[in-house]
Amino acid sequence: MKTIQIDSAHVLTEREVPTPEPTEGEVRIRVDYVGICGSDLHYFFEGANGAFVVEEPLAPGHELSGRVDVDPSGRLAAGTPVTVHPARFGADEPGLENAPHLRRGGSYLGSASTHPHTQGALSEYLVVDAGMIRVLPEGLPLERAALAEPLAVGLHALTRVGDVTGARVLVSGAGPIGLLAAAAARARGAASVTVVDLLPGPLSRALAIGADEALRLGVDEVPAESFDVVLECSGAAKAVSAAFVAARRQGTVAQVGMMPNEERPVNLAPAISKELSVLGVFRFVDEIDEAVRILASTPSLEAVVTHVIGTDAAEHAFEVAKDSAVSGKVLLAAWPTA
Repeated sequence: MKTIQIDSAHVLTEREVPTPEPTEGEVRIRVDYVGICGSDLHYFFEGANGAFVVEEPLAPGHELSGRVDVDPSGRLAAGTPVTVHPARFGADEPGLENAPHLRRGGSYLGSASTHPHTQGALSEYLVVDAGMIRVLPEGLPLERAALAEPLAVGLHALTRVGDVTGARVLVSGAGPIGLLAAAAARARGAASVTVVDLLPGPLSRALAIGADEALRLGVDEVPAESFDVVLECSGAAKAVSAAFVAARRQGTVAQVGMMPNEERPVNLAPAISKELSVLGVFRFVDEIDEAVRILASTPSLEAVVTHVIGTDAAEHAFEVAKDSAVSGKVLLAAWPTA
């Protein structure tokens, strides 16, 4: 089968590798779409995602949809449309009973956090544990279904925050994660959802997916102390400082956007003086099931996908995905069935 792997920064190689055979408890998927995530961009353009460095060829991709190819158990028929929970959780650890995604010893599709690296979905076929499979409801297109993983991240951010029914929510950053975090806030009952970004293109997409207000930084005023919850999705140090200013007293700021594994200047004074709750958000637990249901009932979320590009132009797809002025979520369409 064909696969595309990142060898190092700016080096992307298509290879022929043996087609994996599923064993008992596994399912083989014929991949249709793979979303390019921020971590994939870091791996390709920098050769690392935070502390995780590409040390061997790595097939990226943990956002995917496809169809069952082989299920040795016979439970799932060939052709069944699916998406995948990309995590294998580690063994139980005291204190992490309700946070299996934080346990040591786990793995995540398309990640250099393990050795050998955990290969991702950018291949013709992918074998996963049967428990990672999520069958798609009838009528949910495979393109939209590829958004399940990033939407689950946004939902997990709100799980960390708690009940947001009736809350005023600000989303900082209108990239794909920010857009889907805004959609998650709307689905969880927020009274209002405001999205801020530097660029007009992402803000227009925010309005298309149901945000109440879209504010352009440097042009529009972001009111201080006005939001019950701030979901910071950009990962920019200045945006983190701004989130502390925007949150109301004793409000909550959830850091969703990943940041480099290095010191960055952040102004903590407002977080201290306003007694803010500041939460880290990393991946998700089981929110992908809720994400699939939301995607099935919300066709407007297709506006998050701005480009579908074939694997024959994979490097170009990464360049497009890097340019947030022109792109939201970029999907790679896997190799066509012969």
